Amino acid sequence: MDFENATFVKLKQVVSPESDAILEEMLLEGESILMSFRGSRDKVVFTSKRVIALNVQGMLGKKKSLTSLPYTKIQSFSVETAGTFDRDAEMELWFSGLGKVKFAFAGDVDVAYLSKLIGHYVLQ
Repeated sequence: MDFENATFVKLKQVVSPESDAILEEMLLEGESILMSFRGSRDKVVFTSKRVIALNVQGMLGKKKSLTSLPYTKIQSFSVETAGTFDRDAEMELWFSGLGKVKFAFAGDVDVAYLSKLIGHYVLQ
């Protein structure tokens, strides 16, 4: 994940995500994937404990970079829903010690549910 330009653009929701061994290995006991999104090659998953960003690197995509963003470090968040002409939705998360990370979602992503999900874990 490029934190100099911390934006994931046009993430599409994956309804039946294919298993990614490296993501499965990262999950803690009792942690589960709640929502999964895919960019051109990258993935972003929202789990019951954190956001995990998987950045595929190199021409062959063998090298992968994983970033774990725990909900406990989120200071604030905002959501922008899709409109009639602008069909993309956005979510911005502000992490202590890191700054802002922005996610742009393409298509019919339920950002209200995603906002509720983040709020559930952040505001406890």
